[in-house]
Amino acid sequence: MELTVRQFKKEDLEEMTAIWNQVVEEANAFPQEDFFSLKEAEDFFAGQSYTGVAESDGKILGLYILHPNNVGRCGHLSNASYAVSKDARGRHIGEQLVLDCMERARELGYKVLQFNAVVASNQGALRLYDRLGFQRLGTVPGGYRLSDGRYEDIILFYITL
Repeated sequence: MELTVRQFKKEDLEEMTAIWNQVVEEANAFPQEDFFSLKEAEDFFAGQSYTGVAESDGKILGLYILHPNNVGRCGHLSNASYAVSKDARGRHIGEQLVLDCMERARELGYKVLQFNAVVASNQGALRLYDRLGFQRLGTVPGGYRLSDGRYEDIILFYITL
């Protein structure tokens, strides 16, 4: 499988929105509770510093958003979110998205990539960030509300770019 990570195009929006909404529905990674319409997704993805997609054979398999984590004197800190289609997981697509995101963040002048809320049960993400050299900042007990109402810890990460 040849995978290309590139900037999103308007033609990608339907597949991107489906993948994003799939992760929202799983309720174990993103804080959002409501699904995006195509128009909401278009505005959201276009409003980021950069939105990348992973494409193979003309099919979008995953995406990421990159944006400031803060403003002003902390505006050099970036933040990102990643989504991989359920049927494409386990093929290192997330890793390619993170690596591309780190490069884009450097190009845009960011000095740090920080993740504010990695859900503790998201073992794939935890292993990936550890393997790529991200540092764990700490844990927020009960920082994420699962769909069944229980609360789970979130872990904060960062890497210097």
